[in-house]
Amino acid sequence: MEIVFLGTGAGMPSKLRNTSSLVLNLSAEQGGYWMFDCGEATQHQLLRTSIKPRKINKIFITHLHGDHIFGLPGFLGSRSFLGGDEELTIYGPVGIKEWIITSLRITKTHLTYPLTIKEIEESVLFENDHFKITTKELEHVIECFGFKIEQKPLPGKLLIEKANEAGVPKGPLLKKLKDGEDVQLENGQYVYSKDVTGLPQKGFTITILGDTRYCAAALELATDADILVHEATFDSDTGDLAKDYGHSTIADAARVAKEANVKALIANHISARFMPSDIATLKEQGTAIFPNLHIAEDFSQFEWKDEQLVKK
Repeated sequence: MEIVFLGTGAGMPSKLRNTSSLVLNLSAEQGGYWMFDCGEATQHQLLRTSIKPRKINKIFITHLHGDHIFGLPGFLGSRSFLGGDEELTIYGPVGIKEWIITSLRITKTHLTYPLTIKEIEESVLFENDHFKITTKELEHVIECFGFKIEQKPLPGKLLIEKANEAGVPKGPLLKKLKDGEDVQLENGQYVYSKDVTGLPQKGFTITILGDTRYCAAALELATDADILVHEATFDSDTGDLAKDYGHSTIADAARVAKEANVKALIANHISARFMPSDIATLKEQGTAIFPNLHIAEDFSQFEWKDEQLVKK
């Protein structure tokens, strides 16, 4: 699993940070590419990556502030121009459907692919054989959601020596056993997957929060997550502004990570008031509470590998 940050700023674009958007690359886990928020000029940011708009199959919108949705109409149209023909599903708060359909209708934008728009509430939002996504409402100045993405347990490793002892030949039967299927050999003997594989392996959990104050819902979604992506619009000196505008400080984000027992924290949605020279101070304030902290920049890439978050 990889995370690519397309926009890590707050409120409006700046020279250093675009508005909010990130992409989860779940292609290795059979999930595809999932975008979270789509601020203004997100499609421009994509041009500086290897991610193809037609490959994105799900978009999750945390809330309806412009810095999280103003890039959607352009992205949806460009996805058609670039050969997208597979279904795209958008999840977002009540009002997202009206806004998208109205934008497409007034501009007479024709899509070459099926578009499904699902307005959400607190629930298990999505579940298949590989993933489960839970959403809860956070505390912002308008309705805003966070998402917990849980990868389901993976099949245990194939114990090749045991498979050899059972007489399984090299080839497709080994893969079936690894994937949890029982197989029958040419001599009629059955070999059971459970006998030649190890215990199921734990999948990863990543929590991605929209704009929010420190709140119980953020803690609940983040509990025991491997990775927490949390906004950090303000620093410790501007905590009163954070509360007034429904945002968090870097210390708030670190506090959630610590109390929720997460493994790694990535802070984003950084106010334009902070220059590159200020980032070290922000990180110092956060790591004093939660040491395993990264502050994302536009085009930062992270990989979850061997139970560790690695910056690429």
